[in-house]
Amino acid sequence: MSVDVRVADGEADREAALAVRREVFVEEQGVPEDIEMDGKDDEAVHFVAVDDDPVGAARLREVDPDVGKVERVAVVADRRGEGLGRALMDRLEATAADRGIDRLTMHAQTHVEGFYERLGYERTSDVFEEAGIDHVEMEKEL
Repeated sequence: MSVDVRVADGEADREAALAVRREVFVEEQGVPEDIEMDGKDDEAVHFVAVDDDPVGAARLREVDPDVGKVERVAVVADRRGEGLGRALMDRLEATAADRGIDRLTMHAQTHVEGFYERLGYERTSDVFEEAGIDHVEMEKEL
């Protein structure tokens, strides 16, 4: 089975990405929906990973000139460990570079900090709480 990782251009793709985020962040991790759906989706580029069903999502926002913020990276529980997170990040980083973004930042949950380190991100903060979950700030020069 081949997974298609793409920019969520249409409404169906965007809804698929939002469904993954609800499943992972709201239902699995207990993040309140009003925090997860933060009103910033309209200013972001969304990504979705789909086979027969949506299985992954991410978003990218330009927060300063030449600086993008990686947000809402999620893979459904039964598909983790298949390389979908890496594929989403590869597509996100390529899109960021194509848009002239030179540096990416993120607030990464501490339990996936090692994943992002393997992708070249460096931790730039102490641990802090966001939505009731421990996070660290990380960044990467593209």
